[in-house]
Amino acid sequence: MSIHEQEGDPLNDARVLIVDDHKLFAEAVSVFLEKSGFTVVGLAHDGAEALAAVGRERPDLVLLDLNLPDCDGLSLGARILERRPTTKLLAVTAMTERSVVAAAVEAGFHGYLTKDANVSQFVTSIQAALSGQLSVPHGLVTRRRSEEEATADLLARQLTTREREILRLLAEGAASEEIARRLSISANTVRTHVHNVLTKLGVHSRLEAAAFAVRHGLVAQGRSWRSRA
Repeated sequence: MSIHEQEGDPLNDARVLIVDDHKLFAEAVSVFLEKSGFTVVGLAHDGAEALAAVGRERPDLVLLDLNLPDCDGLSLGARILERRPTTKLLAVTAMTERSVVAAAVEAGFHGYLTKDANVSQFVTSIQAALSGQLSVPHGLVTRRRSEEEATADLLARQLTTREREILRLLAEGAASEEIARRLSISANTVRTHVHNVLTKLGVHSRLEAAAFAVRHGLVAQGRSWRSRA
């Protein structure tokens, strides 16, 4: 008997969608979840497939990789919740940056799992998310907001006006081609600006930069923060 094959267990009928571009990992998780009593309604490998599957399958829970080939998971998670607010989101990623964890929670995710989590952690996090509880590994709990905000403001003041525009578009999930088109600049110029943004914010990827911006409200409407000209 699986962990959920008990009469009256409300989690036994939970419908789970797995979104991950690493197909072997997604398939392995699917097999494990099915054996554990969950119903896997589909595997999606990019944002477009995920949105289509959410509309078609109406899952109770989405296991969502935060680094997909066509979009970042934070933006995709927000779009999923717009379409289906009752669906629970559980981030599954290799990233352990605290700013990303915090941004995921603020975006509406019910949990955060790293890909090296053991079987017990997977089950516990899924159960918690389906029950409406927040599950984040203790080692990834964020620092106090007041401390982070002080650092964020100092870093943000280094950005030029154009770099702030780039950061805003990154937070919206825009790809380089879209950024170039919307700002009427070349792809090479976009790459230069993105590199400068990552360097000044002390992050290592576009996703981390987007998470940083969302986490600290740097791209929110009405936010006032100073930068160099």
